[in-house]
Amino acid sequence: MRKLLVANRGEIAIRVMTTAKKMGIKTVAIYSTIDRNAPHVKFADEAVCIGEAPSNQSYLLGSKIIEVAKQLDVDAIHPGYGFLSENANFAEEVEQNNLIFIGPKSKAIKVMGSKLAAKDAVKAYDIPMVPGIDEAITDVVKAKAIAKEIGFPILIKASAGGGGKGMRVVEKESDLESQMQRAISEATSAFGDGSVFIEKYVASPRHIEIQIMADSHGNTIHLFERECSVQRRHQKVVEEAPSAVLTPELRSKMGEAAVKVAKACDYLGAGTVEFLLDENHNFYFLEMNTRLQVEHPVSELITGTDLVELQIRVARGEQLSIQQEDLQINGHALELRVYAEDPLNDFLPSVGHLDTYQIPIGEGIRVDNGFEEGMDIPIYYDPMLSKLITYGKTREEAIELMIKAIGNYHVKGVQTTLPFGKFVCEHEAFRSGKFDTHFVKKHYTPEILHSEMEEEAKIAAMIAMKQYLKDQEIIRLPL
Repeated sequence: MRKLLVANRGEIAIRVMTTAKKMGIKTVAIYSTIDRNAPHVKFADEAVCIGEAPSNQSYLLGSKIIEVAKQLDVDAIHPGYGFLSENANFAEEVEQNNLIFIGPKSKAIKVMGSKLAAKDAVKAYDIPMVPGIDEAITDVVKAKAIAKEIGFPILIKASAGGGGKGMRVVEKESDLESQMQRAISEATSAFGDGSVFIEKYVASPRHIEIQIMADSHGNTIHLFERECSVQRRHQKVVEEAPSAVLTPELRSKMGEAAVKVAKACDYLGAGTVEFLLDENHNFYFLEMNTRLQVEHPVSELITGTDLVELQIRVARGEQLSIQQEDLQINGHALELRVYAEDPLNDFLPSVGHLDTYQIPIGEGIRVDNGFEEGMDIPIYYDPMLSKLITYGKTREEAIELMIKAIGNYHVKGVQTTLPFGKFVCEHEAFRSGKFDTHFVKKHYTPEILHSEMEEEAKIAAMIAMKQYLKDQEIIRLPL
């Protein structure tokens, strides 16, 4: 593999290219017209404009990306995450054009892309699943009968879903029909597939996922877990590794289950198996993400691995150089997704100009970044600016370092999730490890954050005034 095209943008494009360069592989970036001066374009060895700003006119043009790759004698395509990363047709087309797709085979993407097909695939492997039905349903009468059988509350989920779309919690029978219609409508609109299914709603779940890696020689390993329970709108904001609640025995069981899920679909490369963990520490298979995850850096830090390098090596046909027994957890890592969103206004996107943009540096601090000062944030894409990651010998150390790093991350011109990240790290529920996916609903309100920010601003103003008066005294001193 001499040349690699990254079919993505922003921080993940730079992240992939960093490892490729380290391995002596030339890199090609693609960009839309609005991303012409973006950091990932400057970072690559070569860059090609792929189309206009909207993603369906640029980053989602699979055939055009493949055409560019062939023109530039590219050997492999890395899809990053989002865009075409879980598009089975794109993976297949890459393979058909004699290019290496750095990810699983299209069949595995297809199977795991449907929650129902995924459940069907892992049935034979004795993996715990949330009670419910494993078939698509549109009949309300039948849905009511099933809901009564498994007991309310229930969860209606889109089979092709993700990011919380097409998902509805139903507390009582009288709400089922209207919520089901909404879920079907939302799923059709978001995914072009209105299939929904019903399962028991786990009241106080934690979202635990296991990182796996598989080669083409029959070896599959897991790289332990990530805790991803701090979410807004069913989407993750703060992630950490390892989880504060898993015992070594439970970690081993969940790791083994994740490996079985990977084997159930003949998996290749990096993937993530997601589980729900209930209040009694029973775990249930949720889904599999057939790509590199946004939060992969926390797994890299606690295992001392480079997951992108492993992806590339596996895609080249190499055998995994590490075995399960070689891996152990070392230290603790925390990640905050720094979104251009306003936590005081329901986390709505905050597009604008980065008047000030200075990232923190220091030992134990890693920033996977895709922006620089003076840039505008495009409205066309996910509003994530960067990922702020801290690493310490203990969980407490990683948390304290995160609070310090947030304080040294200076952004003006847009609102970000940095103050929310600080709120999470300072909250007793998070610090104690006693939290679940309802953390935001239970503990967070914009008013609390607003009053905290006001208090901090007052203290900062007082310190500044004290320093000003001190400076004035020095000026007035007789020479």
